[in-house]
Amino acid sequence: MRCARLAGALLITIAAAAPAGAKSAPRTVTVIVDKLAFGTIPAGLHVGDTVRWVNRDLFLHSATSSGHFDIGLPPGAQRNMRLTRAGQFAFICKYHPGMKGKLTVQ
Repeated sequence: MRCARLAGALLITIAAAAPAGAKSAPRTVTVIVDKLAFGTIPAGLHVGDTVRWVNRDLFLHSATSSGHFDIGLPPGAQRNMRLTRAGQFAFICKYHPGMKGKLTVQ
């Protein structure tokens, strides 16, 4: 019984320790578009992550970064966009240019 507990504790310790330089698994983050505004852009985005754009507004929107991406978002739609490059990407809604945001991808 004592050996089983020790082995269990050792397995938990090994599972919790990540090797130095290990990358985290890609994740999917959601950006809500509502009331003529982009919601909070999550921090800590990495190449390989996916941004899920969700339009909860009554209007057609886009997430457009000149030369990088142009995601059309009809009312009620959601679109996934995989991040393939590191950098900072300012974006707007091309239908409502006052709507702005920035993705920072590491």
